Amino acid sequence: MRYDFDQPTHRRGTHCVKWDTPEAEGAIPMWVADMDFRVAAPITESLRRRVEHGVFGYTQVPDAYYDAIISWFQRRHGWSISREWILYTSGVVPAISVVVKALTQPGDKVLIQTPVYNCFFSSIRNNGCEIVENPLIYSSQRYHVDFADMERRVSDPKVKLFVLCNPHNPAGRVWTKEELEQMNDICLRHGVKVVSDEIHCELVMPGHKFTPFAAVSQACLDNSITCNSPSKSFNTAGLQIANIISNDPATRQLIDRAININEVCDVNPFGVEALMAAYNDSEDWIEQLCDYLYGNYTYLLDFFHDHLPKMDVTHLEGTYLVWVDIRATGKTSDEVKELLLREGHVLVNSGTMYGKEAGEGFIRINIACPRRQLAEALDHMQRVLAVHTNQQQ
Repeated sequence: MRYDFDQPTHRRGTHCVKWDTPEAEGAIPMWVADMDFRVAAPITESLRRRVEHGVFGYTQVPDAYYDAIISWFQRRHGWSISREWILYTSGVVPAISVVVKALTQPGDKVLIQTPVYNCFFSSIRNNGCEIVENPLIYSSQRYHVDFADMERRVSDPKVKLFVLCNPHNPAGRVWTKEELEQMNDICLRHGVKVVSDEIHCELVMPGHKFTPFAAVSQACLDNSITCNSPSKSFNTAGLQIANIISNDPATRQLIDRAININEVCDVNPFGVEALMAAYNDSEDWIEQLCDYLYGNYTYLLDFFHDHLPKMDVTHLEGTYLVWVDIRATGKTSDEVKELLLREGHVLVNSGTMYGKEAGEGFIRINIACPRRQLAEALDHMQRVLAVHTNQQQ
């Protein structure tokens, strides 16, 4: 069926984090990573059937759940997963936290590539570990891995894990097979396991191809743990479901123990139903969504080119989160965020959320909304940013 992503869905007043946080009152929210689109019809229908049953007690995860995951990743990404490799939990952030807990000791170090999703920082620190940053290199509106720096940092014997963001939030990169293999080679040389957060894996722009880290090679499969969920791609984050995938029984045993220690072993029955409906019956929706998001991205590119030419927009290969260089304003990321909120009534994310140094000078804009909303937000932003950019001339 055809989906109308231009159709607005009014979310204010629905206890929605994106629209109902006090900071967003009276503003256009272009910040937190969820979408202002209704979910695919098969998901809605599966949840309607579950609601009509009328009892919402503890749920078992059926074989059909595992079958849906295995089928999806095989046909979409060429990754063959065995049923016993899959451990379910309530979300990708809890998944990362339990993997860090399972595979490190307090005082160990964990590598990340900044700027990167802010919850990586808390998941590492909350488990008593130290963060080691391998800053990405920004050049010609695109980020690259500093492999020499990565090798130097993981050579520290206290570094036990590397938490990878694939596709990368907020840099917008969809890492190539060759880049993933080189990352793994470095980690293997120093006995470092890779934890790959692949929550944005279906949100890929034309001309780019997502490769699951574990699908690159047998060596990558053996040296990694994958955390994924349909939540970002299918807009079901509130339904609380995710999976941890590892082919190693000993690693899974440690992770399963950490899942129970962290008390994230029970999942939402609606999340189970939504995952099966997404992976079994909603492929047409995700294809149409990615086309629409690409249209939003090109609209934003043209807008900045025409109205804010001194600000570079990072190439978006994946996710719906656009990373914009605002250094031409002469102001910090936090100052620009506050100016846009106070004077433009638009709420964006400050780049410093994603690494104090690596994110400074940037903001993150969520473009997963009807194009009319995006256009209105950009008009508001232009009125503010143009003034402060011109003042720097």
